[in-house]
Amino acid sequence: MDPEDYVEHVLATVELVPRGRVTTYGAIATHVADPRRRGPRSVGRVMSLHGGSVPWWRVVRADGSLPPSHDDEARAHYLDEGTPLRPSGRIDMPAAYWEPGEAPA
Repeated sequence: MDPEDYVEHVLATVELVPRGRVTTYGAIATHVADPRRRGPRSVGRVMSLHGGSVPWWRVVRADGSLPPSHDDEARAHYLDEGTPLRPSGRIDMPAAYWEPGEAPA
């Protein structure tokens, strides 16, 4: 897959995540499945360089957290969208998780 196509596929997948739901960097990596760009780090790189125009707060680490530099802004989005949260402030992954390829709600 061409690098630009990879970026577009990652961003298009992020745009499909419904309001109030989240997915993980790893789930997007599996969904996009480019053998030259493996794993969540490749998706994280795309998001850090190109993700400002998509709902980036809907892509989290597998434990339901975001990098610390985005916590406050992401939390405002979560509260606005009604994303299920745990008392710790992390995403309630069993309640909020959306699998790429699943029909948006």
